[in-house]
Amino acid sequence: MPTREALNLAQQRGLDLVEVSPQAQPPVCRVMDYGKFKFEQAKKDKQSRKNQSNTKVKEVKFHTNVEEHDYHTKLRHIRDFIEEGHRVKVSLMFRGRENAHQELGYEVVKRVVADCTDIAVSEREPQKMGRFLTVLINPRPVSARAK
Repeated sequence: MPTREALNLAQQRGLDLVEVSPQAQPPVCRVMDYGKFKFEQAKKDKQSRKNQSNTKVKEVKFHTNVEEHDYHTKLRHIRDFIEEGHRVKVSLMFRGRENAHQELGYEVVKRVVADCTDIAVSEREPQKMGRFLTVLINPRPVSARAK
């Protein structure tokens, strides 16, 4: 239908002529209430954002000479964060002479990853950046946790 006829038809009905697909040949238009359309679209967007899960990266810091009680407390925090659906960055800082025995730090980080394997999986092996040894732990999908 020619554009003039479509505009007249929309004005007679008290509605707007809205271009739906400008790339099509010929362009596709629709007769509708544009204000109502925008309102419904905003409502759908808001609902989709509400249902979206909001994940953050939480960080838990360790040292190579961490005591057993402190280790278990931090491990419990990591497990709580993962249960909430957050990703966890486990970082271990080497201080002073601890740099001479980095294998102890690797053991601590690998122990943390091993203790969380039932609910989480690490993205990659621990990485050393400067004085820090870090690894990122992601929650497992809920279906994989049951197994």
